[in-house]
Amino acid sequence: MSIVVVIPAYNAGRHLPGVVARVAGVALPELQRIVIVNDGSTDDTLAVARAAARTRPAPALAVEVIDRPSNGGYGAAMKDGLESARAGDPEIVACVHADGQYSPEALPALVAAMRARALDLLQGSRIASGTALSGGMPVYKYVANAVLNRIENATLGLRLTDYHSGYLLYGRRVLAAVPFYRLSDSFDFDLEVIAAARARGMAIAEAPVPTHYGDEVSHLAPITYGLRVLRVMWNYRRGRYDPN
Repeated sequence: MSIVVVIPAYNAGRHLPGVVARVAGVALPELQRIVIVNDGSTDDTLAVARAAARTRPAPALAVEVIDRPSNGGYGAAMKDGLESARAGDPEIVACVHADGQYSPEALPALVAAMRARALDLLQGSRIASGTALSGGMPVYKYVANAVLNRIENATLGLRLTDYHSGYLLYGRRVLAAVPFYRLSDSFDFDLEVIAAARARGMAIAEAPVPTHYGDEVSHLAPITYGLRVLRVMWNYRRGRYDPN
């Protein structure tokens, strides 16, 4: 049984070293590899990632760096990271963001929940943890999340409280069956993964995660993202994510 962590990174040079060190320090003996995807950053993200790979933050932990020469978007970076991660047939692949907003220390509990509940896909929920607002989540994001969440649950037939944290854990069946290459290159990639997994009858649930909004820079345009979410829901109803 092995676990791989994928870290998509765009202009995250300031936060990346700390995130890699925190991931390496979690109590998760099965963690074998970290895959950092530099998505065409214009700061020192690539240099920082390569330094982490050279120094190996833990003796038994390999760090791989994928360098995308131009910025393709969050989804594009995740596609490359997942493609590399699943090559070794891991039990679980976890996405941890490079800005440190979501706690790597939550990984052991998330992995345990995924195994105990026999899940194919596990979404980390800021809302279920009760720490979203106290952790600095802007009120407008909290309200928008609640509105979109109602639409998403009604469309997908799930009971999740947060579809948008980006803290996702992928099981073997999702890694093998979901056609990631057909999904969005933008921030709605995660929601399309959930929609595609749901269309395939896979087990999807959430678990609480703490969150912290600090001085990280968000590259997400809220209005555009909201419209993309609605488009994903429309496409799901039309069978866009059904297996061929």
